Amino acid sequence: MDYDYSFGNQFYNYYKEVGLQTKEYQILAPEQEQPRQPGLEYVMNPRPIFDNPNYCGSGKLKDKVAIITGGDSGLGRAAAIAFVKEGAKVVIPYYDEHVDAEETKKYIENLGGECILLSGDISDKRFCQKIVDETLARFGKINILVNNAGVQYQADSLEQICDEQFDWTMKVNIYGMFYLTRAVLPHLHSGDSIINLSSVTTFYGDPQLIDYVTTKGAIVGFTRALARNLALKNIRVNAIAPGFFWTPLQPACWVKEKIPSLGSNAAMARGAMPYELAPTFVFLASDDSSYVTGQVLHNNGGEVMG
Repeated sequence: MDYDYSFGNQFYNYYKEVGLQTKEYQILAPEQEQPRQPGLEYVMNPRPIFDNPNYCGSGKLKDKVAIITGGDSGLGRAAAIAFVKEGAKVVIPYYDEHVDAEETKKYIENLGGECILLSGDISDKRFCQKIVDETLARFGKINILVNNAGVQYQADSLEQICDEQFDWTMKVNIYGMFYLTRAVLPHLHSGDSIINLSSVTTFYGDPQLIDYVTTKGAIVGFTRALARNLALKNIRVNAIAPGFFWTPLQPACWVKEKIPSLGSNAAMARGAMPYELAPTFVFLASDDSSYVTGQVLHNNGGEVMG
């Protein structure tokens, strides 16, 4: 199958000039849903905008090597593209979204960047060790770890959350982060960075995402404790708590009627596209944040403040 890799620019220009405006708020997308987790980006309508064509790198991550879990799509893809523009080489562990992963790799290579794709289950510590081994074999070092991969399921009550769902959500969102961070840590040095993905839902307690919110709250605690543990080694650990971004996680989680309202509770009355989070990843990965550790950066359009 052939893909039009100019779609990022096309959709960026469309949304910038037109948008999907309603009387109350700006919607991200019309009703749709996907029957599986993780979701697939290449079937979304509209396609998420992962690259701002006006973003020009300035070498902030020159010669750095970054591992970005779930970097095949969504927020991870946006981070990967921005990192490459800033001079980094990227390693993308992903589950089984092969079309999305190959799209991302080709896009990176078209930018002149280098990318490794590794398919597997991050809740398996053996795969996490493989990620580290493959990265070192190819690039010889690791400077940045972005723990981005995760799953999210909608449930109206605690009783609706089966043991299997709870176990899988915990293993992917928490165990995967723990295993991979532990495997990467011996290879990090002064000035390197770990970035974990929490969520705006942690800070207002989404009633339909109880197990997901539990994991994202744990990520905040993990971030703060690890940041103190590593502070004197000058290895920075921070988190990002995104609001509603148009990523495969959304149609794979919510019933289709929910999709048009995503982000409507934000002060800015809209959700966002992945490219809008990319500079935050760069900030936390680069020396621009050399005195920032143990923090949670809130990119949510004003949905949660303070």
